[in-house]
Amino acid sequence: MRVLLVGINPGVKSSQCGHHFAGPSNRFWKLLYDSRLVPEPIGCEDDDRLHEWGFGITNLVPRPTPGIDTLRPEEYVAGAQVLRRKIRRVKPEVVAFIGVTLFRSVFGRRPGQPVALGLQEERLEGARVVVLPNPSGRNANFSYAEMLEAFVGLRRLLGKLKSAP
Repeated sequence: MRVLLVGINPGVKSSQCGHHFAGPSNRFWKLLYDSRLVPEPIGCEDDDRLHEWGFGITNLVPRPTPGIDTLRPEEYVAGAQVLRRKIRRVKPEVVAFIGVTLFRSVFGRRPGQPVALGLQEERLEGARVVVLPNPSGRNANFSYAEMLEAFVGLRRLLGKLKSAP
């Protein structure tokens, strides 16, 4: 596994159908293809194919909710502990946090503290850390072009890592 993609928690639609990023307004799968991280258009029902391209996918908190407002602080703490164990076990080169809020919670940043998209200085259990925008239709913080730029940045980073000795 080259990249472990980490979402904050499943939405209601994802929990109903058993697939990641399944909400009708979620742009995650389109961004994967448009950024050329995957070579063909895929949708949430293809999430079990991500390993074909070196990706794994998980959530920090397993409990589904309509939004993140009802997640409790202890769920974030417990989720971070489980995530660290997963990373130690699968040893990805990169951990990609899908959402600034998620990155802030894992690294103890206060809410509202600015976080740039892309490669971070921090590492997590030895893996490089990248922050991608949350592609949910509820997220109005980034335009599609800005989101795509961040996903392309991940593709470029993977290209550099692949060519590094």
